[in-house]
Amino acid sequence: MKRGILVLLSLSVVITAAYFTASKWAIRHETLMFKDPTRDERPVAVDVAVRFDKEMQADAGMITLPVAILNHGNTVKFTEYSFLANVFAARGYLTISIQNDLPSDGPMVTKPGELYVGRLPQILRGVANIKFAIEEMKKRQPNADYDKVTMVGHSMGGDITMYFAKQYPDEVKKVVTLDNLRVPFVTAGKFKILSFRSHDSQFKPDPGVVPDADECEKAGITVVNTNFQHNDMRDTGPEKAKDSIQAMLDKFLADTDSAVAPVDTRNAPPNILEPGPVSLYVPVEKPQTLTDKLKKSLSLTKTETKKDPSVTN
Repeated sequence: MKRGILVLLSLSVVITAAYFTASKWAIRHETLMFKDPTRDERPVAVDVAVRFDKEMQADAGMITLPVAILNHGNTVKFTEYSFLANVFAARGYLTISIQNDLPSDGPMVTKPGELYVGRLPQILRGVANIKFAIEEMKKRQPNADYDKVTMVGHSMGGDITMYFAKQYPDEVKKVVTLDNLRVPFVTAGKFKILSFRSHDSQFKPDPGVVPDADECEKAGITVVNTNFQHNDMRDTGPEKAKDSIQAMLDKFLADTDSAVAPVDTRNAPPNILEPGPVSLYVPVEKPQTLTDKLKKSLSLTKTETKKDPSVTN
């Protein structure tokens, strides 16, 4: 019995591993380089992650891809969040990770007491990069929903994400942040927010950034307090942290993405007023067999015999 259970568990592990391996190989990653002519040809690199089959359907005009925008943390590369990009891509998203800073950019000067601790210039630059990258991606993949995007970001990227959502709420579908520290959460309740918080003595959010529990409940904000460090929330972090974040993120997307609405069976179907391309169904009498015809003929003969008094047995 124990041996059978062990075999079953082993098979489950193998099947699960095979599933995630297949999912990973089914996702295409591509790095693109754009140059913004309105900002002295500033290079803006993006990493695109998308499922092969979903991309083919979009290219054929069969579907419109949902879009997720990923923003990296300060001094972290845009390619270091594939564990997040793959979750979105596996669910059919066109995922766009943007490189927001360059080695040629000046150092970030933090000034306590100023708005967002003096980081507003870097945040505005990130917003400009997002707007530019979206316009360029429209040329590459027009069959995607760029009007309502899901914004995602870690640390400084989370602040850019939240600021973008604050400035352009009608262009945002969902928000996911990982330990953003400076820009307060949007509490208007126009979209769902998921935020992972670290347990890190060095990285603490500024006062007023994370709403209290009552406000979160009213605004549709889910705060996940983890035991992970601030810098665990990227590809270089421990597998335990990444697996946990992936699982919670996947559940959040499953709960908030409604591709197929439930069918209401409480009401009677509407009357068909006119036939569409397919004719309305009309019952057709089943064709009679030879046996049926003989039975019917005999039945008629007996009936006529009973009615005619001249006929005797």
